[in-house]
Amino acid sequence: MGVVTGSRGIRGEVKVKSFTEYPEDIASYGPLTDKTGDKVFHLKLVAMAKGQPVLKFKGVNDRNTADTLKGQELYIERDKLPAPEEEDAFYHTDLIGLDVKTADGDKFGDILRVFDFGAGDMLEIRPEGKGAKAAIFVPFTIEMVPTVDIKAGFVEIDLPDDFFAVPAKEQSESKSGGEKGSADA
Repeated sequence: MGVVTGSRGIRGEVKVKSFTEYPEDIASYGPLTDKTGDKVFHLKLVAMAKGQPVLKFKGVNDRNTADTLKGQELYIERDKLPAPEEEDAFYHTDLIGLDVKTADGDKFGDILRVFDFGAGDMLEIRPEGKGAKAAIFVPFTIEMVPTVDIKAGFVEIDLPDDFFAVPAKEQSESKSGGEKGSADA
């Protein structure tokens, strides 16, 4: 649902990067947990700052305690989320782990993570038989990922032929612009 990015003020408030459609809605889902579900966080929205919600966690009353929460990821059980309203809308968690197939039906790999670096969602894909270090990023667009079948457990990718091509470096002209040669004596 989100991650704590830092403290704000001296009363224990924290800024959170929210992964909800509307960032301020993160507090409306009720208590959130850590990844394991062992720690439960009761929180309320107190402000918005530069598009990020500012939350007050129950029991966190000073900046020092708030500072210890930096980097804390916030989760909710999947069944507490509403179903996506649009047919082509998906929760990131539903995509992670899906098989990635080519148009021919061959398995290409699987989805490790979904990121949004600011220009739209990117799928991090681990190619079949490779480790996580060999992962590639594919834009999550209808052109590159024309089929998503959550129930069948796969996405289909359609990458352009030159997707993996490394562009050739252009050769630049000499800085002096002149030819090398001997000077007239």
